[in-house]
Amino acid sequence: MDRKAFLEKSVKWGACSCGLMMFNQTGLSAAVGGNTDELEKIKSEKSFILNWLSDLRESMDRHLNRETVEKLFSDCGAACFKRHKFKSDMPIKAEGNLDKLLAAYKENFEAWIDGKEFHIRFGEVNKYCYCPVGRNMPNVPNDIHCECTKGTHKAIFETTFKKPFKVDMLESVKRGGKTCHMIVHLDNL
Repeated sequence: MDRKAFLEKSVKWGACSCGLMMFNQTGLSAAVGGNTDELEKIKSEKSFILNWLSDLRESMDRHLNRETVEKLFSDCGAACFKRHKFKSDMPIKAEGNLDKLLAAYKENFEAWIDGKEFHIRFGEVNKYCYCPVGRNMPNVPNDIHCECTKGTHKAIFETTFKKPFKVDMLESVKRGGKTCHMIVHLDNL
């Protein structure tokens, strides 16, 4: 198997496996009916997955250029858009209309338009990354995980308007900011 195919399969496996990380301690305990052995097994698997993902990220940083890694994470964000109904419903609600897309965004995010920039913010202040994968990985300067978030919102716009869009992360919790705030450039609308 070539490196590209290996990395694609590895990233897909890692993203799917991260569903285990979505449970907090109380949720896990309830899910296993208080079974301590089962709870310990799940915690052990979560630890394994997090370590595996850390190893994968470090390997990608060593062997791939930043642009390629950004594309991989962006693709994961586009898949997240397809996987979560509240995200995949946004283009349907928008019906190709920017004002309707803004209204759809406001159901879950702070959103506003300033000239040719569509702002998306996850609240004024956040304690942690909302993504279960990002929340469980250490924060680092210029964190690559933010490319996943950008990929989600890029996919929402590109699905809505059937054309490419540029998305910039202005601030992110993963990169040391107080919130996550990005802009979608509306130059081609």
